[in-house]
Amino acid sequence: MKHWIKLELTVLLLAICCGLFESCKDKKSERDADIAMIETSKNSVSNKPLSKEFKDYWYAGNAEITSYDLEQARYGELRNGKAVLIYVTEPFVADKQVKADSKDPNNIPVLKLNSTKKYLTGIYPYAIMSSSFYPVHDDQHALKVTFSAQEWCGQVFTQLNNREQYDVRSFSYFESEGDKEQKLEKEVLENELWNKIRINPSALPTGEFNMIPSFEYLRMAHKDLRSYKAKASLDITDGIQTYTISYPELNRVLEIKFGEKFPYTIESWSDSFKGGYGDNAKTMVSKGTKIKTIKTPYWQQNRNKDLYLRDTLGL
Repeated sequence: MKHWIKLELTVLLLAICCGLFESCKDKKSERDADIAMIETSKNSVSNKPLSKEFKDYWYAGNAEITSYDLEQARYGELRNGKAVLIYVTEPFVADKQVKADSKDPNNIPVLKLNSTKKYLTGIYPYAIMSSSFYPVHDDQHALKVTFSAQEWCGQVFTQLNNREQYDVRSFSYFESEGDKEQKLEKEVLENELWNKIRINPSALPTGEFNMIPSFEYLRMAHKDLRSYKAKASLDITDGIQTYTISYPELNRVLEIKFGEKFPYTIESWSDSFKGGYGDNAKTMVSKGTKIKTIKTPYWQQNRNKDLYLRDTLGL
């Protein structure tokens, strides 16, 4: 009897070990399949090769989350708040322009950025989110950009889809803005540059060119959604790169500071523009300063026991 019990226990342990081995092998196979799909995507225009360090960093099953102390200019005053940049790679369905639910060789691999800001204006809060979906091969404009803002007066939403032209739909509670649809010629998108920095900053556009400013700025400043003349430069000082964009027509200057070497983490930014109304209007500077970066599969960390991670991020 003892002999049979030992034999059964041995078989059980072998089955458990095999199961664990297969699970690990499946996860590795999924990661390898994702990378293989990147190499063979039919929708990529030029399939620029990705470095090993890029694949190891961005295809390890984690998102990169960075928190920032925020000083946001709004209604002629500076407001304190928090900002978070969440970068993660994912497969993107070319025609529907949404995240893919299943593997398909026609999916386009993208680096997605979800950018959030939260701050108070007196008694009521602002919650802002922008998303940009940019091909990891850095061979075309962002495939999709969205922006939304919620506060006690109401909410606004804008979505751009990269098709034959830029197809843009905007929704607002303001009568003068209302619900609109428009088409724009393909120009550089300020929103996509935050993705491009993380992939290939040496190819950032410099000099004078037309650019569509960030949807957040255009909405908050109530400016027309179109391209504006811009001038950009890229400089390096003490291991930090600074990408500067100026819009003469808008009296606006944006500076983004990021690491000189891969993974080119964004350390801070400053956004100078005129805020306020009438005689009280003045040039103000919004700023974001890095608190902490972590890499983690946040979509799995949705239990109360995971709340400590917000403390880690200083949120």
